Amino acid sequence: MVDVNWIGLYTLIRREVERLLFRLPVQVILSPLVSASLFILTFGFILGRKIDLIAGVSYIEFVFPGILTMNIIGVAFEHTSSAVYFARFIKNIEELLVAPFSYMELIAGYVISAILRALIIAFGIVGIGILFGAVAFVHPGLFVLYTIAIATIFALLGIIIGLWAKSFEQFGLLGTFVLTPLSFLGGIFYSISFLPDTLMRITLANPFFYFIDGMRYSMIGITESNLSLGVVIIVGLASSLGGLVWYLFKISWRLRD
Repeated sequence: MVDVNWIGLYTLIRREVERLLFRLPVQVILSPLVSASLFILTFGFILGRKIDLIAGVSYIEFVFPGILTMNIIGVAFEHTSSAVYFARFIKNIEELLVAPFSYMELIAGYVISAILRALIIAFGIVGIGILFGAVAFVHPGLFVLYTIAIATIFALLGIIIGLWAKSFEQFGLLGTFVLTPLSFLGGIFYSISFLPDTLMRITLANPFFYFIDGMRYSMIGITESNLSLGVVIIVGLASSLGGLVWYLFKISWRLRD
C-alpha cells in the first residue's frame, strides 16, 4: 500500500489556490471572465445574430463551448507554468524538494490546484453565458469530465514549460506561438463542414479540435469528429505528459538551476 502525505498534499493545493485566487483576484478571476465576455459578446451575440443556425443550434450556442475550452486551456497552463517558473526563479522550489513529498504528490498538488482554478473559471464563464442565452447542458457529467481532462493536460504541459523556461521571453513563447494559434484553428468559431478538404484534414490533425469538439458535444450534443478517437487522444496526452513530468522531476531536470 502506497502512503500518501495527505496533509502535505492538501497544504500545497491550498497554498497554490490561495496564492492566486485571494492575492491576485483581478488577474486570476476577473481577467479571464472579462476576456470571455468580450468573445461571447462580439462573436456570439453580435455576430451570431447575422448567422444562420449551425447544426440546428444558434451560432452563440455553437461557439460558446470553444470559447470556454480556450479559457480552460489558458488558465490551467498559466497556473502551473507560472507556479513552477517563479518557484525556480526565487529558489522556493528547493523547499518543496526537501519536504516529505513524493514526486507524484508534488505533481498532483500543482495539477489539482490548476484543475480547481479551471473549474472556478469555467463555471464563472458558464454564468456569463447563461446571461447571453448561450448555455445548454446535454451531458453535464461529461462537461465536468472534459473540463478536468483538458485542465489536466495543460497543467502538465505548463509544468514542463515552467521547468524549461530560463527567461520571461521563453516563458511566454508557447502560449503566444502554439496554444493560441492551435486554439483558434481548432474550430472555435466555425464548423469544419465549412472548410475545403485540405483545411478540414489539417483541422482533424489538430488535437485542440478534439478538445473543443468533445466540450461542444457535452454541452449541445453536437459532434463533428469521432468521440472515441478524441477520448484516446485526451487519455494518451494526459498519460504521456504525466509520465514525462514525473521523469523530469525524478532526474531533477532544471529544478536546481
